[in-house]
Amino acid sequence: QVQLVESGGGLVQAGGSLRLSCAASGSFSVINVMGWYRQAPGKQRELVASEIGGGRTRFSDSVKGRFNISRDGAKNTVHLELNSLKSEDTGVYYCYAEIVANIMPRVTSTYWGQGTQVAVSS
Repeated sequence: QVQLVESGGGLVQAGGSLRLSCAASGSFSVINVMGWYRQAPGKQRELVASEIGGGRTRFSDSVKGRFNISRDGAKNTVHLELNSLKSEDTGVYYCYAEIVANIMPRVTSTYWGQGTQVAVSS
């Protein structure tokens, strides 16, 4: 019933930028957390950035100072700005959200988007 749809991935040269977007739709009460994971070929999925409420953001050490995350609560949307891209940023980027149901019991569940490919070339 809840769907996350990502957009904005693609090919980019090293040093370039991309802007990823993720929109949540469906039936729910509150989105507590929205963020992004990524998975490079042959590597484990890792947290890239998240917005955990109250304007608090978290970033992995590998992207600090280069990426930025922003969230639009009214549109149930989160954006990830990828700047000064490096080849090691290549991978599939997955949007995720911690969402509270709008029916009883109001449990919190994690939802995932299908992923969007980011490829950085030299």
